Amino acid sequence: MPSPQRPLALLPCPCVLSEVDSCPHSVPGPCEPEDLIDGIIFAANYLGSTQLLSERNPSKNIRMMQAQEAVSRVKRMQKAAKIKKKANSEGDAQTLTEVDLFISTQRIKVLNADTQETMMDHALRTISYIADIGNIVVLMARRRMPRSASQDCIETTPGAQEGKKQYKMICHVFESEDAQLIAQSIGQAFSVAYQEFLRANGINPEDLSQKEYSDIINTQEMYNDDLIHFSNSENCKELQLEKHKGEILGVVVVESGWGSILPTVILANMMNGGPAARSGKLSIGDQIMSINGTSLVGLPLATCQGIIKGLKNQTQVKLNIVSCPPVTTVLIKRPDLKYQLGFSVQNGIICSLMRGGIAERGGVRVGHRIIEINGQSVVATAHEKIVQALSNSVGEIHMKTMPAAMFRLLTGQETPLYI
Repeated sequence: MPSPQRPLALLPCPCVLSEVDSCPHSVPGPCEPEDLIDGIIFAANYLGSTQLLSERNPSKNIRMMQAQEAVSRVKRMQKAAKIKKKANSEGDAQTLTEVDLFISTQRIKVLNADTQETMMDHALRTISYIADIGNIVVLMARRRMPRSASQDCIETTPGAQEGKKQYKMICHVFESEDAQLIAQSIGQAFSVAYQEFLRANGINPEDLSQKEYSDIINTQEMYNDDLIHFSNSENCKELQLEKHKGEILGVVVVESGWGSILPTVILANMMNGGPAARSGKLSIGDQIMSINGTSLVGLPLATCQGIIKGLKNQTQVKLNIVSCPPVTTVLIKRPDLKYQLGFSVQNGIICSLMRGGIAERGGVRVGHRIIEINGQSVVATAHEKIVQALSNSVGEIHMKTMPAAMFRLLTGQETPLYI
């Protein structure tokens, strides 16, 4: 599970919502830990999926209300599908899909029970909440693009307050006689994965309780909060670029990195004499939010690159950008060595991040290259020394990072491919 090189990380642990047991975080549970490492299968019926809007960190009561709302929506859709199918075929309408729900310490997969084809495949860490209500199980995962409730008045979230940033939540609904066991098994899978990870890195799980870590997290404010930066009108610009028909825009874009509140592409390089460079309006590090009215927020890098390539025959391009420096400043507050930093690093590149941990709160992003730690450059520093420096740091840990792809371009390790 961990890499051969010693990473610094903690795995996230979501809350499991149940009418009986609200949050089983400990390893004891319905399954043997060894079985969860290999993976176990539950039989279930897949009822459907829906989306909700949610605050970033809703209360447990609101989480349960969201789960109940998701169930209600799916059942309404299911009922409508039955009526439509029965009207068309004048026969018995069956809308349930029998599935095998595979649960392990690494992922949750949904397989068609008959064909064994994969219907869904989620890395375990992407599941935000699990709820069981009677014989119903709801799996909820927060999408990456934040939206305000006013932007989508059709979808509402029970208990949500107006004026707060909202997040898209995808909810999968299943029916099973083992609903409570499924929810508890998923919660146990997180705990087993977490403790196995610590043991693999020479850490005794008993030295750090989840409650201690949560108490520290709850006392810390977000640093380098993207939403604050992005909501400042001085940082947001609408630009009009002129170009010749058949001419490429002349840019290289890279991902902003997981952990960014508004994930989109970053301008990493510009071609000398190209339209982007000629305009004088863009800078390395700028995040591109939309092109000609098409939002790039939350889209894969390849999709964004395809949109930019599609501009070749246009003579005017309208960009919405947020001016950002190419280097991200990170501040991690670690009161004691017993509190794990909550991210892993390999050869100076951040490769995983604990959701909700002190590193995420400090501005750490997956895919970024660490440039500096506490004022000391680590550009040419060996992996082991970087790990040692981070392992022994307490108090305020200051870092500077940038997207690894951008770092390679700026240091001449890669040849830019302009689009």
